[in-house]
This record gives sequence, structure tokens and C-alpha cells, in this order.
Amino acid sequence: MDREIYAAIEEAHARGDVVVLATIVGTKGSTPRKAGSKMLIYPDGKIRGTIGGGCGENDVWLAAQEVAASGRPRIVRVDLTDDYAVEAGMVCGGVMDVLVEPLPPDAN
Repeated sequence: MDREIYAAIEEAHARGDVVVLATIVGTKGSTPRKAGSKMLIYPDGKIRGTIGGGCGENDVWLAAQEVAASGRPRIVRVDLTDDYAVEAGMVCGGVMDVLVEPLPPDAN
């Protein structure tokens, strides 16, 4: 999967697009994906890859929009242990920390 993500970054940069890379940098408890999993977010909102899907992935997608606009990376904590996660049908019950970072074309 990483090869696909890196190839997609190169293609986006060749077009002059700023993309945002979300990478799980830490987990605790049961999570849908583990550290190192990546998701690429394009300027039009499309994604490639996954960090687990569901509401948590949506939270990271929303953060990616802010990161793209500001140019500043951030860590997003995805907590799958709260009542909301249970109500949403997530049964993992863990926590993921996700680095969300902009990758402008000149960053190569």
C-alpha cells in the first residue's frame, strides 16, 4: 500500500497539487489499523488508502482540509472508546494518534 501512496504523491506533485498525508503514528487498545497506516487526501477531497474508515477517518479528513489551508501539520487523536463511537457501531475501543501533514509539490 505504501508504494501506491508514494506513487500517488508523485503524480499529484507532477500536477502541482498540494496533498495531505495522514499517518497513524501511535495506537492504544484495539484499532482498525495500526501505526504506519496511511491515507492521502487530495485537494478535491478524494482519498487514497485508509486509516480505518468510519467517523474517525472522517475526523481526520476534516482536519486535512484545515491542514491544507494553513500549511501546518497537526496530530489528530481518534478516540474509539467513547459513547459516540459505540453508538456509531464502532467496536474497536482503542485510540489512534494520526499525523496529518501537508505535502506541497516543492517538498520533494
